[in-house]
Amino acid sequence: MTIKKPSRLAQELLEMAGDQHRLGLMDEATYRKITVRHLGSSASPMAEPISGEEVRAMREQAHLSQAALAKYLNLTTGYVSQLERGTKQAKGAVLALLNVIRRKGIEALQ
Repeated sequence: MTIKKPSRLAQELLEMAGDQHRLGLMDEATYRKITVRHLGSSASPMAEPISGEEVRAMREQAHLSQAALAKYLNLTTGYVSQLERGTKQAKGAVLALLNVIRRKGIEALQ
């Protein structure tokens, strides 16, 4: 089975829909409908949210300090601390990288 790459217009529509969904302007059902229409039913699911406890557990399992994890993710140490305390929620690229670490370990980023 070959997977067809979405056209530039479809990519732009998907990006716009993702932004609207993330901002709360589009409900989940509409977002899924647009995603399935352009990517097919085999579209990869969105990155799962990660709690502060999970961030801390992943960091400790990798034997990293907050500063070292911040370097891997190109963040500040303060932001990693906020993620671990739960005062900030990981979004976008940070959430995607944390999901990679959760699935494959910190070695995936080395």
